[in-house]
Amino acid sequence: MRKKILLVDDDEAVLDYMQAKLGPHYDLVTTNAPDNVERLARKEKPDLIVCDVDMPEMDGGDVSAALYASEETRGIPVLFLTGLASPQDLKHARDQIGGRPAISKNAPANELLARIASLLN
Repeated sequence: MRKKILLVDDDEAVLDYMQAKLGPHYDLVTTNAPDNVERLARKEKPDLIVCDVDMPEMDGGDVSAALYASEETRGIPVLFLTGLASPQDLKHARDQIGGRPAISKNAPANELLARIASLLN
């Protein structure tokens, strides 16, 4: 059975890119509304949430806190996606932002797929 990933980004172009790269491998649910993530996660029960860090209204940290506050969603792993840090910057931060796994939006697709696979296993 294919794993399900919830993609969260306020930029439709990023969601389109992620769908192109991840769609052949995973079932995807997308949203550009970060305030909708916890409700969507309860409904869709994804195996992983890939969430942009820098969004208006509600950033990745706020989304992560909302997910953690709910019994139903606190066990879902979150991978932060960021355009604010280069792949090299993240390597120096042990590939984490705020204690959560993170990957640069500029990372090669094979690195993104490997990172997701490691979080799903």
